[in-house]
Amino acid sequence: MLIVLAVVSVAETVPAANAAQPLRGAADLSGCAGPHRLAPGTSKHTTEVDGVERGYSVTVPAGYSGHSAYPLILAFHGHAEPAATFARFTQLGQLPAIVVYPEGLRGTDGLVSWEGAPYSSPRADDVAFTRSILREVSAGACIDPARTYAVGRSNGGGLVAMLACRMPSDFAAYAVVSGAFYDVGRPNCPGAPPASIIDFHGTADQTIHYGGGVRHGGAYTPVMTWLSGWAARDRCFPQPLEFPVNRYVTRVDWPFCAASGHEITHYRINGGAHVWPGSTGSPSKAGQLSNSISATSLIWQFFTRHAK
Repeated sequence: MLIVLAVVSVAETVPAANAAQPLRGAADLSGCAGPHRLAPGTSKHTTEVDGVERGYSVTVPAGYSGHSAYPLILAFHGHAEPAATFARFTQLGQLPAIVVYPEGLRGTDGLVSWEGAPYSSPRADDVAFTRSILREVSAGACIDPARTYAVGRSNGGGLVAMLACRMPSDFAAYAVVSGAFYDVGRPNCPGAPPASIIDFHGTADQTIHYGGGVRHGGAYTPVMTWLSGWAARDRCFPQPLEFPVNRYVTRVDWPFCAASGHEITHYRINGGAHVWPGSTGSPSKAGQLSNSISATSLIWQFFTRHAK
């Protein structure tokens, strides 16, 4: 595919992840004045899905009072990654939003994961789990239903891709970091409506290769193939534009989307690894290149531009 190049002279700047920003469309809703179970801080919860007990934690910002509607973010960890670890290095809980960290089930390899991968638990119905979380958290807190979002890393990113197909009316936008889009779990969603998606992936990712591959006996889709499919669904111009963000990162946009208000944006980390961009503690050079941007800050910027 021919790439249309556009060059900008300055690097893209991002705010601190914990900087409170105006919430467009947030309103004082009379329905939020009633009693709510959730209060500022982090709490653990369980719900039953098809006879299986599932767990999740909820982080509520310090400024939450229950009288104003807050955005809601569901954040799905990667394969073999504890939800608490994922919460710690992404710092999504520092955003001015209520953030839910669901916990995956142990798969056939004995490690936590989400449905849609070769190693997923046969008992996992994570779409139903997501629906259950949305019902319970919406009943327990003052949520802005127009500003509900899904974020996922690696195998969790694969689940977010599934949610974009199977729960399109429940989320305003989606974010994927180092997504694993396995063929075995890829839903057939030709009738799904357009979606707004922001994606991050390193070209030196040795876990989920940028150009696709096979892992755990299952094939997974190249990053650009998956994104181009969504750009076609959004009826965007098929040739993406590339913008240098810094020495290591290129932003790729599909412009002129006929689906009004939707956008597909990709951050290609040239030489980047299988890490969350902007997280700390990665000793490798590839990890350091990935940390030249903050995925958390860029995701929040993207989300604040999109409401249902």
